[in-house]
Order: sequence, then C-alpha cells, then structure tokens
Amino acid sequence: MAMTSADDFTTPSGTAGHLSLGRWGEHLAERHYRRDGYRVLERNRRCGSGEINLILEGRGAVVFCEVKTRTSQAFGHPAEAVDRRRQGRLRSAAVEWMRGSGYCGTVRFDVVAVLPGRVERLEDAF
Repeated sequence: MAMTSADDFTTPSGTAGHLSLGRWGEHLAERHYRRDGYRVLERNRRCGSGEINLILEGRGAVVFCEVKTRTSQAFGHPAEAVDRRRQGRLRSAAVEWMRGSGYCGTVRFDVVAVLPGRVERLEDAF
C-alpha cells in the first residue's frame, strides 16, 4: 500500500549536505508515522548487518523502515535505491534486533521515499 502526501520540503544546508538531507527525510518520515499513530522504538539502529533508519510499532506490527531522500528523480525514484542487496541487509539487521529485543510477532518492511513536496510510504515494500 502506497501512501503519498505533500509536505514542506526545505533542503538543509551545510558542509555535509547529503547527511543532513538524509536526516531531514528521516524526520519527515517519522512525523508521518507518528501522525498515523505509530510509536518510534528506535532511530538509526546500527548492528553488524547494517543500519535501520526507523523501527516503529503500530497497527499490530513492528515496522522496519528504510528512508530514501532525494532532491530530484534525476537518478531514479528514491525507492529504487532499496535493491535486493539492501533488502537482505535490512532483513538481517531486523533479525538481529528481534533476537536482542525478544520480539517474535508480526513484522513489516516499509520504504519511505522523500522528494521535494512529497513523502511516499510504501508499506510492506518487500
């Protein structure tokens, strides 16, 4: 299920623009999830398998979310960057998180694509 909404999009500035752009996109994604009643469990969870941008709880599931933010689609849609290899890393990181937390319920993998003026949440993306 894809959910799209318009949002204020002011690109951050600074010397590490790509990093602050990514954090800005994660902030927008988190705001959209919270608006829809989700609770944030962790942000930027790092483990041996990689990093999970957002881990949330809502609608009877734990959601592992990858956020991709772009200023344009010049190099394709942001969600296209979450290829099979990246999906595998996210799955492995999710398993590590589940083992550590003791969680054994329903999970979902979402991708949030952030573009100027638009936030798209692709629920159950893979």
